[in-house]
Amino acid sequence: MAKIAFLGLGVMGYPMAGHLAAKGHDVTVYNRTTAKAEAWMAQHGGSLATTPAEAAQGADFVMTCVGNDDDLRAVCAGPEGAFAGMKPGAILVDHTTVSAKVTAELYAIAKEAGFGFVDAPISGGQAGAENGVLSVMCGGDQAHYDAAEPVIAAYAKICRRLGESGAGQMCKMCNQIAIAGLVQGLSESLHFAQKAGLDGAAVVEVISQGAAGSWQMVNRYQTMLADEFEHGFAVNWMRKDLGICLDTSDEIGASLPVTALVDQFYKDVQKLGGGRWDTSSLIKRLNDVG
Repeated sequence: MAKIAFLGLGVMGYPMAGHLAAKGHDVTVYNRTTAKAEAWMAQHGGSLATTPAEAAQGADFVMTCVGNDDDLRAVCAGPEGAFAGMKPGAILVDHTTVSAKVTAELYAIAKEAGFGFVDAPISGGQAGAENGVLSVMCGGDQAHYDAAEPVIAAYAKICRRLGESGAGQMCKMCNQIAIAGLVQGLSESLHFAQKAGLDGAAVVEVISQGAAGSWQMVNRYQTMLADEFEHGFAVNWMRKDLGICLDTSDEIGASLPVTALVDQFYKDVQKLGGGRWDTSSLIKRLNDVG
């Protein structure tokens, strides 16, 4: 078993760290709000630290799951960041969805200092984290990935290395691009069914068994029809991710017209006061204006 520091106990990180503890790893947690770390320790054991550097001391692996580029920089390379406490040969595994730019920056710092750095963004939502069935897409040196993969397996349904540093973040962008289009299509389908006087649940029962079926349809149609949007990844975070996708598309010469359009639809949802609603709330925008 490994000695692990887990930094960031949000809706994803909290259960992920719990799975590591359940597997018998020696887990030290850090969270910006100490009360959250105290609650985790009361539930799972282990120990807590007051800074990322303290948490990382002596750790074989440091796992991060925070908010955005700036949060990740602070928790890794800040004055009291993990890099200040890590031992030579330790590996940092970043589960945050961030830009490939900050990944390249931190990878270079880690390599210079003698640490490993694996970008490993995740997909599967809160339920996936709680049930230990996340999809984990990784980039980084092969040897570092090979060392980290058995640890990541504690909360992963699938874990794959896509290439060198940054490849995991690029794959996560593909994931978010695909989701954006799917949720908009599903929203329009259910909105159309309602306007046509059809039973939305009956429609889904039929079409989900054919080519239209998707994870989003199976897991979100009921709450979408019920006008309930407190069941998953928030619109504010999706807009953050889509912004990364759109910025990167300009850098690499990709064309994302549908993604750009759906990003603006999510902006409309924010204007409705739905920044904390889950991403399926695209249907509310249609129903409110339709």
